[in-house]
Amino acid sequence: MDSLVTTTSDASIAPALTDSREEQFRIEGDPKSLTLFLRHLPAANGGMHALGRTVLFVHGATFPSALAAAYKFGGRSWMDELAAAGFDVWALDFPGYGGSSRYPEMDEPPLSHDALGRAPECARQVGSAVEFIRKHQEIERVSIIAHSWGTMAAGLFASDHQDRLDRLVFFGPIAIRHNGVPQRSPAWRYITSEYQWNRFQAEAPKGLQPVFPHQEYDPWIAAYLATDPSSEDRTPPSVKVPTGPFADIAAAWSGSLPYDPSRIVGPVLLVRGEWDAVSSAEDVTWLLYALTNAAEKEAVTLDRGTHVMHLESGRTRLYRVVESFLSMQARER
Repeated sequence: MDSLVTTTSDASIAPALTDSREEQFRIEGDPKSLTLFLRHLPAANGGMHALGRTVLFVHGATFPSALAAAYKFGGRSWMDELAAAGFDVWALDFPGYGGSSRYPEMDEPPLSHDALGRAPECARQVGSAVEFIRKHQEIERVSIIAHSWGTMAAGLFASDHQDRLDRLVFFGPIAIRHNGVPQRSPAWRYITSEYQWNRFQAEAPKGLQPVFPHQEYDPWIAAYLATDPSSEDRTPPSVKVPTGPFADIAAAWSGSLPYDPSRIVGPVLLVRGEWDAVSSAEDVTWLLYALTNAAEKEAVTLDRGTHVMHLESGRTRLYRVVESFLSMQARER
């Protein structure tokens, strides 16, 4: 971690996605050939990072932190909300996303390599981020908020390094199912606007007003496409992403989760939207029982939400539930 570079601007991140209050860092990943991008919003009241209130966001498949925890609706992001509540807030981009390094294999034909960015490797990237934050802020523990596929990378890290964690939030977590057969995935794939729109709208009941309407989706997707400088070179425009997350989800739904939930011993919150089909009620029930050694565990289902509730009209309810859980007194050191 000696070769750390602080960045104040990044050509791979659309200007509209940056925040004048935000600190940005590039750190060595694991392996060292990969550089990780970290963004940081200090607590609004200052100095709270020493009191067990430091939080790291871990994104899911297809879009990076700039389009997730750092994305502003009406001038305010989830990171802003937590910083205003007195949390020291960080967010990580995995390799292949946002401001982090792209895998060299992503410049080669997709079938030339196996799926890039699988959970075991990305758990090490979470570890690199946590170690940097601990040293930079001179603290012992960090809480993690992980979304979707990111819960597998974060879960694997947590199962081996609980001494470095305060609290763990799994939003839309992936769980074991037994209804598929994993297949070999290409190394990477393209994600288009149509793919994201259809995916985001598919879970909400037909006939209801969209919970992520076009007036909010359209600027979001424009910002998303801008995270890939080559997106406009293709028709339709698209973002190139690693397929490790897709392969990991397929493996989990075929009965193979990359981590053992019983090895997580700290407090855990499981939270999902009621319409979430990627993280179903049955998935959360299974995971809640599988967390046999968690010091505390809680499962919350929020109404009128899908798998991307953090981008939807009900997002502030998600913010409040997570903030309340993180605000509980940290475990005794």
